[in-house]
Amino acid sequence: MTPTPSPPTRDIVVITGMSGAGKSTALKTFEDLGYEAVDNVPLFLLRHMVGEEANTWAEYQTVRRPMAIGVDIRTRDFDVKGMRRLLRDVEKIGGLKPRILFLECDDEALQRRYTETRRRHPLAVDRPLLDGIALERELLEPLRISADDVIDTTDLPAASLRTMLSTRYGAANAGLHVFVTSFSFRRGLPREADLVFDVRFLRNPHYVDALREFTGMDAPVQAYIAEDPDFAEFMARLIALLEPLLPRYVTEGKSYLTLAIGCTGGKHRSVYVAERLAAWLTASGYGTSLRHREIQAPRAASLQSLASKG
Repeated sequence: MTPTPSPPTRDIVVITGMSGAGKSTALKTFEDLGYEAVDNVPLFLLRHMVGEEANTWAEYQTVRRPMAIGVDIRTRDFDVKGMRRLLRDVEKIGGLKPRILFLECDDEALQRRYTETRRRHPLAVDRPLLDGIALERELLEPLRISADDVIDTTDLPAASLRTMLSTRYGAANAGLHVFVTSFSFRRGLPREADLVFDVRFLRNPHYVDALREFTGMDAPVQAYIAEDPDFAEFMARLIALLEPLLPRYVTEGKSYLTLAIGCTGGKHRSVYVAERLAAWLTASGYGTSLRHREIQAPRAASLQSLASKG
């Protein structure tokens, strides 16, 4: 007798989080990645939508397309405990792999976004905006703690969020993908950073009048930093540190890693080091995205084949 084949694993991503943190952008990105994307599905319909009734191989063949489901406090019958219980039940269904993606954002950024768009927060109909944000954060905290993936969009423009999601959830982007970002310590650490490196010990082009208006992407600044007597050894030691680490991350199943390079203003030294590091990562075969937080809109490095920035 021919054995019945195991059903294919179907990815189910539940997108939730703070209102205004980027759920609409995320859903559109998942749709572009080939997911069946739906928003604000009542919880009592969720089990049926992800294929609880698909008990035969033929039915699995028709529902194996991955699904992205937007759920938040606007969803009818929304309940954190109920949703977590439902997802545990769904996980028991053969071939289904549910994950929770939680989009986070700090209060100041959320307040600014609502003010700029003149939209009303769903929990601030009869109360001040910040009160509505605080109440939502309190209600969603258990969900954030139990989420499989938390992305803070406070300093993350839409283009960068799309690139990050494409890398983490796109089927074509298997293996470890490394995000490299330069930043200014004055503006704080990037919230998404896994490893942070401080390059403020390198001599600063800011104090050279002829170089101040350039950035670490410009040849005169790059030459000036490269001539620092400690630069070459630092880059060699940084690469020597990362070389054994990255394969271990791959072995452990990590699919993305963010390396943050910081200096005082985030325009010269950190930018050049990030450029050099991204080039080495690409030459080493890792999918790489490069962002200079303080001097430009985020860009997906064309160093590797990435999903379109949209």
